Amino acid sequence: MYNPGDTIAAIATAIVPQQGGIGIVRLSGPQSLPIAQRLFYAAGKQAWESHRILYGYVRHPQSQALVDEALLLLMLAPRSYTQEDVVEFHCHGGIMPVQQVLQLCLEQGARLAQPGEFTLRAFLNGRLDLTQAESVSDLVGAQSPQAAQQALAGLQGKLALPIRQVRAICLDILAEIEARIDFEEDLPPLDEAGIQTQLTQVLQTVTAVLATADRGELLRTGLKVAIVGQPNVGKSSLLNAWSRTDRAIVTDLPGTTRDVVESQLVVGGIPIQVLDTAGIRETTDTVEQIGVERSQRVAQQADLVLLTLDAQRGWTAAEQAIYEQVKQRPLILVINKVDLEPNLDLAIPQEITAIVKAAAAQNQGIAELEQAILAKVQQGDLQARNLDFAINQRQQAILTKAKLALEQVQATIQAQLPLDFWTIDLRTAIQALGEITGESVTESVLDRIFSRFCIGK
Repeated sequence: MYNPGDTIAAIATAIVPQQGGIGIVRLSGPQSLPIAQRLFYAAGKQAWESHRILYGYVRHPQSQALVDEALLLLMLAPRSYTQEDVVEFHCHGGIMPVQQVLQLCLEQGARLAQPGEFTLRAFLNGRLDLTQAESVSDLVGAQSPQAAQQALAGLQGKLALPIRQVRAICLDILAEIEARIDFEEDLPPLDEAGIQTQLTQVLQTVTAVLATADRGELLRTGLKVAIVGQPNVGKSSLLNAWSRTDRAIVTDLPGTTRDVVESQLVVGGIPIQVLDTAGIRETTDTVEQIGVERSQRVAQQADLVLLTLDAQRGWTAAEQAIYEQVKQRPLILVINKVDLEPNLDLAIPQEITAIVKAAAAQNQGIAELEQAILAKVQQGDLQARNLDFAINQRQQAILTKAKLALEQVQATIQAQLPLDFWTIDLRTAIQALGEITGESVTESVLDRIFSRFCIGK
């Protein structure tokens, strides 16, 4: 746990051999500046002042051997990310320069930072609340522009604002109730109708924030979409046209795809993992059979299934068999090869309503497919509310607890139970709301949250 006397150090940029122009070693804590002064030689007469960038060299403090030509960024407390003295060595990229500089910092008294410890210090020192700290992690891991914007909204405090507002209302209600318990004879009667109105407004806000959970999860983790169908119906061509690459091998021979081929896309701001599966059919080929079994497992685990058929062949018993395996999943029927004299009598089951016509080999129908996918998302009410922030799973669980507690307060009031009973669930709600922003949170919760961060952030 945080010790204000410690100075921590870590590499704050990705380390990739022979790639990356710059590598950053970051320090935070009371010894940051003294360590930098022992390791960094600033050319000329540059002033060691806060929020200045110095040019010079990193040298070994004993041998004076040159380690790297670098820039040094000084950010002294409290005007820094952690509100402590922060120093950054901006070295040449790659592996060796940053590792050598980090090792020198450790030899001079710093210790290696734990995952997320810089952001943890920013939280503990009051620069960030817990929702903002979690948004830092979301921003680093964002897979689409929309996910990044959502994380930035959280970082700017847009999620914490409504949570703090409803918590303040709950605290005011609790104070009113406890005052009546302690000084009932000296105060006017409690306005029960007004409290009921306030609780209704609080619950409406909590419910609205809870409704962002699915949208947030969608933007953070994306959709897993499986392309399934018989061999040679154009599944691989569909993947290649959609991803604008040649990820999958395309031939006229059925059964070419023997394993699951994956591609990463972004559709309407939503990350999508597209899985081209082996053609599903009865086969005696051992390798192909393994591929078919994997395809069936992928289809069962997918968020959305694209059942693809050949427009010339139409809906056959084979399609019906595949459909029976996947019809419990959200599904879009892709009628491919519509450019090759399609069979007009496809005999498609009436319950399939989401249908897209395509000619994947000609790059036709991709836009329509993406629109159909987004329509599926909207039907699930995952993006129906135009909110610019979204809660994560931890926040959803805690907010659900708060919602249940507030509903219980309403039930207690309606049952005309004594005021002492009102306060029990009200305190539970206040405690839960405080856990979201970090106003009431345990050390074990902090450890669990920040352990998911990368080292150096």
